[in-house]
Amino acid sequence: MLDGRNRVTGIFTIEDLRRRAQSRLPRVLFDYIDGGADAEVTLRENCTVFDRVRFLPRNAAAMGTCELRTTVLGTPVELPFLLAPIGSSRMFFPRGECVAAAQAGAAGTGYVLSTLSGCRLEEVKAASRGPVWYQLYLIGGREAATAAIQRARAAGFSALVVTIDTAVAGQRERDLRNGGRELVSGDPLKMLPHIGQLLMRPAWLLGYLRDGGMMKFPNVVIPGEGPMAYEDVGAALERSTVTWRDIAWIRAAWQGPIVVKGVLGAQDARRALDAGADAIIVSNHGGRQLDCVAPTLLALPEVVDAVAGRAEVYLDGGIRRGSDVVKAICLGARAVLVGRAHAYGLGAAGGAGVGKAIEILRSGIVRTLRLLGCLDVNALDRSYVEPPGGL
Repeated sequence: MLDGRNRVTGIFTIEDLRRRAQSRLPRVLFDYIDGGADAEVTLRENCTVFDRVRFLPRNAAAMGTCELRTTVLGTPVELPFLLAPIGSSRMFFPRGECVAAAQAGAAGTGYVLSTLSGCRLEEVKAASRGPVWYQLYLIGGREAATAAIQRARAAGFSALVVTIDTAVAGQRERDLRNGGRELVSGDPLKMLPHIGQLLMRPAWLLGYLRDGGMMKFPNVVIPGEGPMAYEDVGAALERSTVTWRDIAWIRAAWQGPIVVKGVLGAQDARRALDAGADAIIVSNHGGRQLDCVAPTLLALPEVVDAVAGRAEVYLDGGIRRGSDVVKAICLGARAVLVGRAHAYGLGAAGGAGVGKAIEILRSGIVRTLRLLGCLDVNALDRSYVEPPGGL
């Protein structure tokens, strides 16, 4: 089997990584990364909205070294993007969360760990030299969530990300067609019609088996039962809806910065501020929840205006190029989070693939800044872009 370094030869774009991931992963896993809810309208528009924003460059400007460093929640990072939480990353590549966190740290930026990780949160924190945040679902109930919060605080996680847009799981039709629920059911009769897609990827399958096979969720420890077994995550999320009232006890248990993820408008932005959020992520869950909501770049200016500097605002969804990062910052984001971009890299080539995704975005930001005539990401503002109608 080719190692990760060889597998990134000839890779120049995130789309190249996407195709490599598709060739390595079983269909059920690739579509888990790649797919969205219902007709995938929001999934597509998250990306295409960036194409509608035009740059307004300032040419004949003096050149020098580009400054990509910024701060998130007071912590310096070398890049204006972090790696977003991706559940079940260990299914894409052995020790996937640790591998991705290590690459983020090596690049001098942050990593956000999903509750639905296959690696212990303590191991993920130890793998990274950069800041690591913990993304919280209330799966397993309040007692299990509180225990995870305490573990994250003890391990040195620097922020807690509370996701508010998962009252139920979105209808992801690709997952249904691929037998995602059946493959994790443990019932051989239900699994049998879908098992062929795993056997068609022997290199992946060998790594998966060597890494222990079907994982549990070691950061969701059910009282009296232990780590939660891999199950239909949609059903688990439906039993663990977050409400604004929950933020109070979460804050008391955490006693650190809280980031609210899943805001798409001024009303929820103001409610997040009232609940004490230190930062807000403009997010539609990558188009994986309610379809036909606004693409995040379109929602960003309204949220930025509503927040009015009282909290930091980040964006996720649709980031595939360095120029996308620049456009989001021009429209008010402090930084962005990249999910699918780094998940494609992980699925394609493990750590080397994640590192390649980071480098593709980094070099794209530098090139865009130079062509814009602005050498500092912190100096970007709306004067550098001409947004389409509706922004």
